[in-house]
Amino acid sequence: MNSRVRARVSAYALVVQDERLLLTRLSDASPVFAPGMWHLPGGGIDPGEQPDEALARELLEETGLQPADARLIDARSYLVHRNDVDWNLVSLFYAVTVKEGAARVVEVAGSTDQVRWIPLRDLRQAALTPAALDGLRMLRKGPLAAG
Repeated sequence: MNSRVRARVSAYALVVQDERLLLTRLSDASPVFAPGMWHLPGGGIDPGEQPDEALARELLEETGLQPADARLIDARSYLVHRNDVDWNLVSLFYAVTVKEGAARVVEVAGSTDQVRWIPLRDLRQAALTPAALDGLRMLRKGPLAAG
């Protein structure tokens, strides 16, 4: 059985408020990481779309929140095999503060089925995607976003 190879560039938000990290839970529609894993809000950058525009669009779709400020802080790459596809991922990480509002999933039938503010002390590494784990490591290196 031959695998397909796909490349994807994504933008992800690291949003921290009151010692809590904003995370989304992946649904069965997730193309890359396994359903049920907790992931950072964000996703693929569409052709011709600017990374900060993709970040704002994905944040709104997955959390109902809009960025007040976003600052690029790091990038990482991943190789993931899922559903007979070899993914070559490049992920851009942004420290984000959000405008006031209630977190809720807006996009119907998308790759996210829940959104939650999870206390940093309660995060379980086994339940996090590789990108969310890297985001957590970035947070532990120093404060990225206060809010």
